[in-house]
Amino acid sequence: MNQPARKPRVAGFALFTLFLTAVFIALGLWQLQRRTAKHALVAALTERLAEVPIALPPSSQWAALDPARDEFRRVSFTATYAALPDAMIYSSGSAVRKDASGPGTWAFLPARLPSGETVVIDAGFVENTMQDRSVEDRAVKKLVTGQPVALTGYLRFPEPPGWLTPAENRDKRLWFVRDHPAIASALGWGAVAPFYVDLEQPVPENGIPRPGPLDVHLKDNHLQYAITWFLLAGAVLIAFAVWARGRRQS
Repeated sequence: MNQPARKPRVAGFALFTLFLTAVFIALGLWQLQRRTAKHALVAALTERLAEVPIALPPSSQWAALDPARDEFRRVSFTATYAALPDAMIYSSGSAVRKDASGPGTWAFLPARLPSGETVVIDAGFVENTMQDRSVEDRAVKKLVTGQPVALTGYLRFPEPPGWLTPAENRDKRLWFVRDHPAIASALGWGAVAPFYVDLEQPVPENGIPRPGPLDVHLKDNHLQYAITWFLLAGAVLIAFAVWARGRRQS
């Protein structure tokens, strides 16, 4: 009497088991693909960071710049920091700066090129203990001298805000994402380059803000994640086999 009812139930659980197994295996393979892509990215970035600085591309070439090809390229140029409001971008650490750990901010401010265009400069890391966010005494105040400065840094591209990104605090000029075009629009910097420059040097005499060389140390947990998904796939199959065996014996 119960035998016909058991067969559909076993078949249903079998299909569900196969579905879960396929999902877990697909997730494991996806993590392995991400691991391969991560290794290729690290290799490419490491190569770019070690290159000799090139001249900053002229504005006629800016539209052709591609983040996948040009981000983290080292550049050298001369610019004059503009006497305009600066911005601070909150940071809890950095994947490319080993010396920027713990809570702090990145100091962003505009600089004029000799050709007249404006480039946004990330002048470096400011620890919370060093940062006075009052309007009168900002960490970058001493950088704005009105004189041209020789700068070396890395091309970076804007970081779009996510769903969980906090709203900026415009009274403190504090942002939570490196969306420099939006910051420029909010603070009246005018038209800016589609990239910003992570400053490597020079370092201010007082070390505030603190620029520095970039060094890729991205987390790579993809193999562990892949193994976890594959183990879950195996566990589902084993659990089904044990359950089905118990059904037959009963």
